[in-house]
Amino acid sequence: MKMKKVLACAMTTAMVLGLGVPAMADDATHIYVLTASEDHGWTGSVATFAKEKAEELNAEGTYTAEVITAASASDQITQIEDILAGDTSNIAIVVMPLDDTVQSAIQQIVDAEVPYVAFDRIIDAVADTAVSNVKGDNSGIGAGSAAYFVSLGMQPGDAVYVYEGDTSSVTTLRDQGFVDYLTGAIEFNGETIADDLKWSEEDLANITYSGAMNWSRSDTKTSFESLMGDASNAEIKWFYAEDDELAMGILEALNGGGIDDSVKETFLGNAPAMTGCGGLDEYYEVLRGNSYADLAASFSGLCSVTYSPAMIQTAIQDMVDYLNGEEVEQDHVIACENVTSENVDDYPSF
Repeated sequence: MKMKKVLACAMTTAMVLGLGVPAMADDATHIYVLTASEDHGWTGSVATFAKEKAEELNAEGTYTAEVITAASASDQITQIEDILAGDTSNIAIVVMPLDDTVQSAIQQIVDAEVPYVAFDRIIDAVADTAVSNVKGDNSGIGAGSAAYFVSLGMQPGDAVYVYEGDTSSVTTLRDQGFVDYLTGAIEFNGETIADDLKWSEEDLANITYSGAMNWSRSDTKTSFESLMGDASNAEIKWFYAEDDELAMGILEALNGGGIDDSVKETFLGNAPAMTGCGGLDEYYEVLRGNSYADLAASFSGLCSVTYSPAMIQTAIQDMVDYLNGEEVEQDHVIACENVTSENVDDYPSF
């Protein structure tokens, strides 16, 4: 579905993000960008990239933009209500909902006839009211990881361990994408799995799921140490971590003293492979050969599937394009790519 509209209203320009901006035309539109707090990790980096884009827009002088961060969903709801309590005739909103409870506030945006773009967490009940719903391809993350393992020689029925993020739809999609690629239901990078490598339902029974790691490096480290407490698990070769933080937890466990040396030797001697996702600089440093080099050398492959927080800049640009009267794709899914030691220098990290 495409949406197109030109907004022309009146507004007084101001200082945004603490920066002086050029004089604006009377009909300049002010774009509010609402994200999680700029603290740490993937969500914190969203705000960093959003501010970078906002500064760019302010310097260009056609629109003004400001980034407002929230520590909780309730804070974000209050922020939206405060924005809507003012003059709504000449504003636009780009919002990264902190959770599904923000739905009521988004409905208020719709009722106020303020255009908005949703980013990352798409709330299905109101998705069709957005100018654009910008998100990474969570299913593609699973597909990319499965395709990478297959490229390294993984066979139908091999033991696979999946370190899951949480209990949300994000994890469900990342799980399903992995399975769907192996069964031939979906493709990755324009290609489907070869017929002789497709997995049957019986083969899929050899995939083990960790349960929610809460996107936590430390939780994953503890879980992996516990897993390796059973020496038979050292034979598992394929580890799909659904985030780079989780992959780092596995590396930290292998680098630490919580796993018996003989079990660790068996595990690494099996030339394991691991994927993550997201673009975490610490993990990219491993791919670059600058960190955990000796440990990484024992792996047959390490990979991170792209899901960059810089995608927020695409969401902001979608709003700009809409305000410029251009056509904008309402269901805007950003495709995934596999990042390895061979191409890591071509991708930004956070």
